[in-house]
Amino acid sequence: MRMTPQRQLVLDALVELEHATPEQVYQQVQTRTPTVNITTIYRTLELLESLGIVRHTHLGHGAPNYSVHEHGHVHLVCHNCHNVIEAPCEVMDELRGTLRARYGFELDASHLALSGICRNCTGGNS
Repeated sequence: MRMTPQRQLVLDALVELEHATPEQVYQQVQTRTPTVNITTIYRTLELLESLGIVRHTHLGHGAPNYSVHEHGHVHLVCHNCHNVIEAPCEVMDELRGTLRARYGFELDASHLALSGICRNCTGGNS
């Protein structure tokens, strides 16, 4: 695959934004090249993901979030304030072992978002 200017724009936008929906990538690209349309963004993200350059994670009911960096974390998404906390994948080690032992299932925790209520919304201190 050759790196077209449009592909480079999408990749540059993801590097700058770190985590972004296709719409956010589109808005970022539009600041540089208004002629690129949203369909090009979706197709480019799909291609870059198939090549292993980007990954996506669903952080709730909305559009997926894309990132160019290898995910070394699990996303914890608050139902109330929609804050996203990044926890190290190691927090899933016990569950990973249980799933492997009981079901022969290998968990990819780097592609995972968990929903709940954050500390700020529960009023907890721990």
